[in-house]
Amino acid sequence: MKLTTRGHYSVKALLDLSLQPKYGPESVKAIAKRQDIPAPYLEKLLIEMRRAGLVTSIRGSVGGYKLARKPAQISIGQILEAVGENITNLPLNHPTPSQTADWVTSSLWNRLNQKLKEALYNITLADLYYDARSWQASLGEEANFVV
Repeated sequence: MKLTTRGHYSVKALLDLSLQPKYGPESVKAIAKRQDIPAPYLEKLLIEMRRAGLVTSIRGSVGGYKLARKPAQISIGQILEAVGENITNLPLNHPTPSQTADWVTSSLWNRLNQKLKEALYNITLADLYYDARSWQASLGEEANFVV
């Protein structure tokens, strides 16, 4: 599976929101600047994630977007699905019974697809947050956070 720009930006944006006090709200402009994402593109992604129930939007001068749930309740699979990412990109085929070698290969790819999907739905924003913080700490970096 290759994570497209669409998926990468979506995960970065929600990880950024997970760092906000009480998980938001934060303006599109502020997130876009911190994460180096074009603001109009980010707005479109956030709208898709709002429709999927991952974020909520708040209007007004102190409005913006915030997480709809705690980071531990939002999986990477849910984020990718919300923005239309195909999370089963491994090759699939359906051989005939006489093609034993092809059947074994097909079975292997089907199992790998299933495991990949399970992993993406078991990794949460909270997991990524702690992984990123640990990595930064190992490098001796400050608490600034750009994914």
